[in-house]
Amino acid sequence: MESGKIKKMFPGNNTSEGFYSFYQYVNPDPVRTYLLKGGPGTGKSSLMKKLGARMHEKGFAVEYHYCSSDNRSLDGVVFPALGIAIIDGTRPHIMEPQYPGVVDEIINLGQYWDEQLLVCRKEDILKLSKQKARMFQLAYSHFKEARIAQEELESYYQDAQKSLEKQQLFARICREFGEKAQGAQGHIAALGSVRRLFASANTPDGYVHHCHSLLQDAETLYLLEGDTGVGIHELLEVLLRMGVGLGLRCEAYHCPFIPARLELVYFPALQTGFLYAHELLRLEVEALPHLQNRLELDFCSLFDRITLKPYRDDIAEARQRMEKLRKKGWAKLKEAQRYHQQLEAFYVEAVDFAGINAKREELLEKLLAYAD
Repeated sequence: MESGKIKKMFPGNNTSEGFYSFYQYVNPDPVRTYLLKGGPGTGKSSLMKKLGARMHEKGFAVEYHYCSSDNRSLDGVVFPALGIAIIDGTRPHIMEPQYPGVVDEIINLGQYWDEQLLVCRKEDILKLSKQKARMFQLAYSHFKEARIAQEELESYYQDAQKSLEKQQLFARICREFGEKAQGAQGHIAALGSVRRLFASANTPDGYVHHCHSLLQDAETLYLLEGDTGVGIHELLEVLLRMGVGLGLRCEAYHCPFIPARLELVYFPALQTGFLYAHELLRLEVEALPHLQNRLELDFCSLFDRITLKPYRDDIAEARQRMEKLRKKGWAKLKEAQRYHQQLEAFYVEAVDFAGINAKREELLEKLLAYAD
């Protein structure tokens, strides 16, 4: 990533499988990783935002890794040129040092709170924590039910697929991709690599994505349009494997509903991306500053509408059920956020923010020392 650029993404997600983490990919080439420990309201996100802003002012590229349970808060900030990351290492994305002292360092923000004040609020804190956990479990349950409806919806499209046309489309796209890769021999390594994260998330505000940020350098973008189950996820997986086989560095951004699936695959060396442009993902393509080639592919042409006709009502009902359950899941995340904010209030009144500000300045000095 070029000097001074900002990228935004999600390292974890609220999915049909519960909370799903790709935190092991946050700092892919680690020189130093700082793990923040501490309760809600202890200033972890604010500390990371301020350090990110200060380092960006000094010309460093910054990655902001947002929290899926509060999409305005950070779970991590990364300075790729330095190989340095600062990560929230508390629940639900508990992280422990892999190389203590050598690479990883724990920063305990709990040392800056008044324990006696918190003990006085013990019953309230325990109650709110249980209520918050309950809301998350209900959200995950709704997303799981929505997945069942989605899989039913997909079954109708899969039965109606035109296999030959699908194979021909896959072959054409793979051929174009292979030809583009051949023209970038200088950027190809002996062994390709994959970094896995999320471009989008299920949040208290519904479905939220940062694709504009992740595609800011893209010159070529394939917009893969069509319903769930028409082969788009399958094609993205084929392209990812192909990119790795060609020795490319690959960025794989997964689906927030079914995390084993891909939503966006981007190849930085080729400045080329393949995006599943589904109904929730509203992307202002015109806002991408370097985009030269926009290729829209309609996967709806790959299924036989006559085969689908007898199931028209079933398809509509499955879609309505899926959408309703997703909204119920988002609503439960909103309730969990409200309980979390009440918890934060108890901790805020017990925190010595002067001490945390001093720790932030100390961290900044360490970052600049690594830069030097």
